[in-house]
Amino acid sequence: MNICVVGTGYVGLVTGAVFADLGNDVICVDNVREKIEGLKQGRMPIYEPGLEEMVARNVADGRLTFTTSLADGVKRSELVFIAVGTPAKTNGETDLSAVEDVARAIARAMDSYKVIVNKSTVPVGTGDLVREIIAKNQPRPVAFDVVSNPEFLREGSAIEDTLRPDRIVIGAPTQQVAMTLLELYAQLGRPMIITDVPSAEMIKYASNAFLAAKISFVNAIANVCELAGADVTQVIKGLGLDPRIGPAFLQAGLGFGGACLPKDVESLIQTAATLGYDFKLLKSVAEINRERAQHFVETMRKALGPLDDMVVAVLGLAFKPNTDDMREAKSVEVVALLHEAGATIKAYDPVATENARRLLPRGVTYCASPYEAAEKADALALVTEWNEFKFLNLERLRSLMRRPVIFDGRNLYEPDRMRRLGFEYYSVGRRPILPA
Repeated sequence: MNICVVGTGYVGLVTGAVFADLGNDVICVDNVREKIEGLKQGRMPIYEPGLEEMVARNVADGRLTFTTSLADGVKRSELVFIAVGTPAKTNGETDLSAVEDVARAIARAMDSYKVIVNKSTVPVGTGDLVREIIAKNQPRPVAFDVVSNPEFLREGSAIEDTLRPDRIVIGAPTQQVAMTLLELYAQLGRPMIITDVPSAEMIKYASNAFLAAKISFVNAIANVCELAGADVTQVIKGLGLDPRIGPAFLQAGLGFGGACLPKDVESLIQTAATLGYDFKLLKSVAEINRERAQHFVETMRKALGPLDDMVVAVLGLAFKPNTDDMREAKSVEVVALLHEAGATIKAYDPVATENARRLLPRGVTYCASPYEAAEKADALALVTEWNEFKFLNLERLRSLMRRPVIFDGRNLYEPDRMRRLGFEYYSVGRRPILPA
């Protein structure tokens, strides 16, 4: 098939690269000229394992091209995927301005029947909005259909999630239109569900809201465990073995971040309010998540005393492992609170340092290794659970620190091991390991 993908962020670029890898002719469009020129030269605007190699392979084979001309992309394609950003407004509503701009541009460029596919995460009713905008802005009437095909990618495993998704959701106005996408996805051999457009839009928001609720629930349980002297990891094990609950997303820590969960939770709260429903449950999910960084730094303050003039090593800055994405990263909140308290911060992240520089306070020292960050530190805060942190030489780390105390915001280490190694150790929802 001939496919146009508008937007070369996480969703658009991964989607375009995978479709090309499956044998389709794909043209990716973006209005940022520097990004397109970089992609033509093989430079990725994002970090995602395996993406650079996949893009290079399909560019070399002639199946994947990049342009700033949306009109050219639309004219050459049967399917046009809209995969532009939909950030949150200050009130939590979704900013659809980029989607609206693209819809108007598609309308002006359309010269034959097209299927327009909303891949961006958008509120219920956006399919109708896109259809109205296109119909209103066409120079002459041209037939088209609008489909919802929400993505369920996880940054850090986006290619795997695109090639082997749990399910493929297609929201279409008719069965005939749905068949176009069924044909596109058929070779993946994955479960597909065909719905109307509003239901597909709702599936995306409901999925992310439920995952966020699991995270906030287990973090609230962790708070109770800390007060009761229970071990949240044992509680989670007991919960997760119940097949009605399952272990996925039951991980106590600093809460959720990134470009999806925080934004989608707030958007669904606002959408519900617009429709006349007060989503109190989801408001609590968001509030619990907002409290996590403050709770973490307060634990540090109780253990260390005043933080002014203390040196704190922060390991992990990206919002999750295997990405350089700093959007809604918990490190931003934690570092800001430590900075306000007067602490000196030495930070390390395997790939997100350059993006972090634009968001973190001036005065943060960026280090080339975890060991450099730990040198002469009064405390170490583990914020992102990169795999390399599991395999640190903890004896070496301890020898470098001025005071061997670790605050583990992701429960990466076993308390008994930390006791044997001589650390003072604080984690989430578990009893602290105190100095003898």
